[in-house]
Parts: sequence; structure tokens; C-alpha cells
Amino acid sequence: MIEAMGVSKKFGGIAAVDNVTAEIVDGNVFGLVGTNGAGKSTFLRMLCGVLKPDAGAVKIDGMEVFENVRVKEQFFYISDDQYFFNNATPEDMKSYYQIMYPDFDGERFVKLLKQFDLDQKRKIHTFSKGMKKQVSVICGICAHTKYLFCDETFDGLDPVMRQAVKSIFVKEIAEREMTPVIASHNLRELEDICDHVGLLHKGGMLLQKDLFDMKLGIHKIQCVFQNEESVEEIFSGIELLKVDKRASLYTITAKGRYEEIMGRLDKVKTIFVEVLPLTLEEIFISETEVVGYDIKKLIL
Repeated sequence: MIEAMGVSKKFGGIAAVDNVTAEIVDGNVFGLVGTNGAGKSTFLRMLCGVLKPDAGAVKIDGMEVFENVRVKEQFFYISDDQYFFNNATPEDMKSYYQIMYPDFDGERFVKLLKQFDLDQKRKIHTFSKGMKKQVSVICGICAHTKYLFCDETFDGLDPVMRQAVKSIFVKEIAEREMTPVIASHNLRELEDICDHVGLLHKGGMLLQKDLFDMKLGIHKIQCVFQNEESVEEIFSGIELLKVDKRASLYTITAKGRYEEIMGRLDKVKTIFVEVLPLTLEEIFISETEVVGYDIKKLIL
């Protein structure tokens, strides 16, 4: 388990991370969301011991991270800024990481390079941004660590490669309970893979919740009424987050108990009713508005 307890970090007079507390449970995918400058990269660098917090503490499996070699063998960090040795090839990086990580899987490394159509003997500096990102991901997966820290990992990858990387993550989680922590400025990148999500804003943790729990209290329904009805009257006493009408089709997002919301619709004549899955964006809009923020201005 990863624990951040009241961590803060300043650069000059700027508070990049301000008193953030978070708990990341093993075997889950934790999405760290925030706009550029929200503190995501700084927070990740403290989690992996690149930076020492000015205040607070970061622990992995109960042990302090900073300057702790034993703990650092348990995670791999994929930074937003790709770094490889000068003139290194993927094969060179494999040799290096086999020294750093005792469980590094060299055979799988070669296999994944072939799957991604990457030449293991080609100089990495000649690769495109997306290809370099793929090499980093392959290194991270093959290091076979318990935790994987990813900073904007999907940025620079085309849609096909994004899905390929996500599929590999899902396989690793299922087979060996790898715990990825994925930082992104894009909610849509994370909604199909994350179990828990934390929202950073201006260096502080605005929200941290389990996605399943968040979805339980918010419902999106499309319906067509047989007769013209007042949606406000039908759902009187229920919090309506959004009501859209296109011709005769209503799309209603409401907060409350599912049984009560559907019970209200059962009392009026409808031609069509369908419950739709919620997007992560819609969930976050609801949750942040409750605490007085408009996420549409923060992150979308």
C-alpha cells in the first residue's frame, strides 16, 4: 500500500503540492487527475523518492521512500520527459534494468518489442515521441515491480497503442496484482481503466474516491414520455444534475437512489426508458460541484 501523509513541496515561493494526503490500495488502478501545473508530476516524484517532501511523509508498504533502495526496487517510474542513455538502444536499456531490477523479464522485453514493431538494436534517439513512450512502458512492465508510476503515459500514443498499453496493464493487474498510479490531465484517458481517482487542483487533493461508489449515487436516464410532462414535477425532491431535451427525447442525470428515481418514472406513461452508463467526466462534475468547484473550468 502507498501512503502519502500531509505531503507538501515548494519551489521558491510556489507551493507545487500542498498538504496532500492519499492512500493507494494494492491491486487497484489509481488515476491522478489535474490540469497542467496542478502538482501531479511533483506528487509522483515524491511517491518514487526523486523529490523529498518539505513536510509530511511518503511510505510504501510501511517504509519511507526517500533514499531507500529496498523500497525503490518495488516500483518503476515512467516520467513524462523520456530519458535514456546517450546513443542507447532498447537492448542497452534492457541490460541496464536487468542490473537495477532482479526480476526484470528479458524474454518478455524482446517479445513486447516485436509486438510493438520496435527494433531492439536501433538508437532510441531516432525514435518518435510515441515510440520512446512505448519503450518506457515496456521497460516498466518487464521490470516486474509491484508498483508502476506513470506520468502522462498515454500522451503521444496513437489510439491503437493506447488501447494496447491499457490491455497490457489489465493483464498485469489480473495476473500479479500490479498497482499502477497513472497521472493525466485528461479524464477520458482514465475512465476505462481506473478503480480509484484523485483530483489535484492548485497543489491540493480536491477529491479522492472509489469510482464504483461514486457511480452508485448518480444515474443517467434517457426517456420519451407518452404525454408532455414536467420533469421538475416528476422528480420533485430529487437532485437533477442535468436535463437535456432533443425533440421528444429527454436525457436526465439525477443524484439519488436508483429505485426512487425509476419509481418516479413508473408513475408516468413513457414510450421509452433506458439507463445509460456514466462517464468519469459526468461523475466528477457532480462530485466537485458538491464541494463548490466547477470541474468544467478546472479540467475539461
